[in-house]
Amino acid sequence: MIIDLRSDTVTKPSKGMLDAMFNAEVGDDVFGEEPTVNALEEKVAKLFGKEAALFCPSGTMTNQIGIKLHTQPGDEVLCDATAHIYNYEGGGISFNSGAQAKLLQGVRGQISAQQVVENINPNYDWLTRTSLVCIENTANKAGGSYYSLQQMQELANVCKENKLNYHLDGARIFNAIIENDYTPSDIGKLFDSISVCLSKGLGAPVGSLLLGDKEFIRKARRVRKVFGGGMRQAGYLAAAGIYALDNNLTRLKEDHKRAKQLSVVINGLDYVDSVLPVDTNIIIFNLKENIRPDLFLQQLASNNIKATSFGKQAIRFVTHLDFTDEMLEKVENTLKNI
Repeated sequence: MIIDLRSDTVTKPSKGMLDAMFNAEVGDDVFGEEPTVNALEEKVAKLFGKEAALFCPSGTMTNQIGIKLHTQPGDEVLCDATAHIYNYEGGGISFNSGAQAKLLQGVRGQISAQQVVENINPNYDWLTRTSLVCIENTANKAGGSYYSLQQMQELANVCKENKLNYHLDGARIFNAIIENDYTPSDIGKLFDSISVCLSKGLGAPVGSLLLGDKEFIRKARRVRKVFGGGMRQAGYLAAAGIYALDNNLTRLKEDHKRAKQLSVVINGLDYVDSVLPVDTNIIIFNLKENIRPDLFLQQLASNNIKATSFGKQAIRFVTHLDFTDEMLEKVENTLKNI
């Protein structure tokens, strides 16, 4: 039995999901004739109260299309220093859009409205034009922390007052929603654009959606094509996304419960220095200075457990729908005996 805690992207489609994929009605998405893709786009747009949506191969693509449409070359994007769009998208802000990021030091991946106000550049010829604020909910590098609705609303107010675009990297937005009292439509009201991933906690094999108004998504389709993201009979993948939304939302609580239980065990290990607070399904902990992370990961691998290094002494575990109670017990026993 291999236990893979490297990411929640490692899940395999269930039998029910595979059945939905095999039975999907398909067409050509580039021609706008893909019935299952169209159904998925309409479903997610309606869920978040947005006018339209665009199905893309990855969350990186949806984020980068959003940034491209919200900025001009030479503009500046405000985001947290831990943001996925800055750390893990191949320098796409500058490569794709000719913009640059101004990194804000938030609290556990969360920037504040006041920080945004303090970092909007004056309208001088020699300064970059601040045009976009991007937040990530939940924040991966910050250990799966999430924004409250009030925090997001305060940021939305500042963006509106200062004529800034406001984008949500919602790669794990449903993990945040399931832990809070806000809904997708509550979130949809706040943002100009939203990226929603289906291939993480929801368990679909591929795919993310970009949400916005009709004109924004019309322009996004063209940028997707330029980026090489035009797909043909993508309904087989879209069917997996529809199945995931219909069946795998509320069960995210199970991933969170297992992550929190595992973090308690990790916090009691004598070779662990610290553990970030666990809010959702991500556990990030730091080994003590005398412990080599590469050897620790080798020890786990020898017990058929896969994990990933996440910084100098940091290790990351991510729970998901393929991680069972039996696996949890095996990981706990292994950690105690290393």
